[in-house]
Amino acid sequence: MIEKKQYILLADTDSTLSTVLSDYLGNSGFHVDIVTDGKKALHGIESGLYDLVILETSLADMNGFQVLRQVQKLHARTPIIMLTADNSREHIIRAFELGCDDYVTKPFSMDILICRIRAIIRRMQSADSNRETMFMLGNKYFDSVHQTLDGKHLSAKENDLLLILCRNSNQVVDRHLILRTIWQNDDVFSSRSLSVYVNHLRSHLVGTPVQIMGLHGKGYKLITE
Repeated sequence: MIEKKQYILLADTDSTLSTVLSDYLGNSGFHVDIVTDGKKALHGIESGLYDLVILETSLADMNGFQVLRQVQKLHARTPIIMLTADNSREHIIRAFELGCDDYVTKPFSMDILICRIRAIIRRMQSADSNRETMFMLGNKYFDSVHQTLDGKHLSAKENDLLLILCRNSNQVVDRHLILRTIWQNDDVFSSRSLSVYVNHLRSHLVGTPVQIMGLHGKGYKLITE
């Protein structure tokens, strides 16, 4: 059986630590994306693509606590580990009150952090089962764990794009959110690439009542009803 690769979003301004931690997590079987500001971290959480977010308190644009507050308002389910050099009682209590799942202070043991990450993801997977990874699209079965649609293999970007649309079915998904989440930027090249992948998915969905609607200047909507 092929195991689903788990995606982690690392939001940290310390480039040296981010690189070391990303490499360590990568060698432990995780896929890691790095951002350095709170707004990008929030966009990543909103996308629903990540299994877990590691969030530093000191970020540009929005600090970690502000991100937590927005996540709380959105009722987002992505688990968050706060990563900070501040071990004050007040900050720890504040973080947990705002909904973080764990609080890790620097310096920390990489091995112990990995154990904490795996424990949280196991709990989330146990609670969610396969509800958010597998979908029926008309008469075709989309399995995002194995990256297949109706038994046909999808590329990583096709899989991630379809997963975002499925998790937000019948709702408009902001184009820039998709670009920042999957391509890590929203320049002209990435925007053209997104259009190409949308057309790929449309061709995969031929013969089903499911449609991907583009809304000019806004984004895309997966229509399943």
